[in-house]
Amino acid sequence: MAMMPRMELRQGQSLVMTPQLLQAIKLLQLSHLELQNFVEGELERNPLLERDDTTDGPLQSHVAEGSHAAEAESYERAESLNSQEGMENRLGTGLDNVFQSEQPTVARLESSGADSLPIIGGAYGGSGGSFEEGPDGFESSLAAEASLHDHLSAQLDLAVHDPVERLIGRHLIDAVDDAGYLGEPVPDIAERLSVSVARVEDVLRIVQGFDPSGVAARDVAECLSIQLRDRDRFDPAMQALVANLHLVAKRDFAALKRLCGVDDEDVADMVAEIRRLDPKPGRGFGGSTAETVVPDVFIRAAPDGSWLVDLNPDTLPRVLINQTYHARVSKAVRSDEEKAFIAECLQTANWLTRSLEQRARTILKVASEIVRQQDGFFAHGVEHLRPLNLKTVADAIGMHESTVSRVTSNKYLICSRGVFEMKYFFSAAIAATGYGEAHSAEAVRFRIRQMIDDEAPADVLSDDAIVARLKEGGIDIARRTVAKYRESLRIPSSMERRREKVAMAMGSR
Repeated sequence: MAMMPRMELRQGQSLVMTPQLLQAIKLLQLSHLELQNFVEGELERNPLLERDDTTDGPLQSHVAEGSHAAEAESYERAESLNSQEGMENRLGTGLDNVFQSEQPTVARLESSGADSLPIIGGAYGGSGGSFEEGPDGFESSLAAEASLHDHLSAQLDLAVHDPVERLIGRHLIDAVDDAGYLGEPVPDIAERLSVSVARVEDVLRIVQGFDPSGVAARDVAECLSIQLRDRDRFDPAMQALVANLHLVAKRDFAALKRLCGVDDEDVADMVAEIRRLDPKPGRGFGGSTAETVVPDVFIRAAPDGSWLVDLNPDTLPRVLINQTYHARVSKAVRSDEEKAFIAECLQTANWLTRSLEQRARTILKVASEIVRQQDGFFAHGVEHLRPLNLKTVADAIGMHESTVSRVTSNKYLICSRGVFEMKYFFSAAIAATGYGEAHSAEAVRFRIRQMIDDEAPADVLSDDAIVARLKEGGIDIARRTVAKYRESLRIPSSMERRREKVAMAMGSR
């Protein structure tokens, strides 16, 4: 058969990932702070976008207790609700602007009787009063917390007068981290400043004498040694103890007694004194700003025993397209370049408003399904957490697993039991003995912690004993799995716990 070129017409389907589609997918996995920064950038770049300061109620979903039916509304319908004809008025129902203040707080919840969320202050609660100090409120009158760097620099100015040594001290202080430790090797600092290592060591000893005690240490042992010297307690026995901190961590008091040359009572007193020291002397000063976790979803009980799922309006930016300004600017443009710019701005604005609405509805849909699947947790606690994976939720709401994974990343919900990351509710299954229902791995971890917390000092449970008790409770689990879960909970072995309980009993005499 002769081979020759020819033309053919074929018809097929393929998914084209446009830049806008990729950006919409990226929006799903952004936290509310990252989304806030992204929208702020779009508001600065796009003259057709503006904030919407109107206030509406949050998007809400009603979840019947024990119900596992999927919502009838589809993702495509959420997109159609934001057609271009409705853009001139507002973005869909229930999205509030997060940019009214620099520190968003959780919106107040309606009273729902005894099962409503508890009153929350601090990170999640709003202020109960009003102040007249100005637009920034009471916080503007507070002095900024002194940082560790400033505190050490002030002491350096008083303690060191030689210009070279003061320069070395500045570099050493710059290398001290928020915990109070020297984060850069001394030889590297000496090489960078072209001075001898011995001179840097001399200045380091001066800095290590500053307040707080133990600052600028290179490791935990040096930090504790500085504090013990300040207390005049760094005798040979204590030196031996500090040099063997790994034995303290293992509660191997027999080896410590032999190395330090003391009796049981002295070892207990020395370990107790070590525990009274501060292994992170810098944490009492202002360091990097801690980001407060603001929940994206509210879960609260309804009077009829079902669950109400609300989006937090403070985490949902509201933007509008200024159609009046667009019409005015469109009449004034003359060149093709100006027309292309205005058309691109309008297209980007339409895409952003649609994407924000889709993101909000997708989060609500996924959160509602999580509540359906895990209604036992919200009603009765961690022990009733069910095994759950992404595929189960994705099939129930008609979405892809990757979409559910993106939605649950960096998203939090708040209920009467506290604040939880959405991914917390996805847990592997642990088989049950006989033909019982499988157990959630998180629920099994909770049971293991409960057993160890309740164990008697004279009856410390080994991993094998925990396995036996779990099997009595209908959980079929291997010993190595118990050990893995115990280590993930940072619980020491039975031998180390027994040593610790013996030391505590000796110290209480």
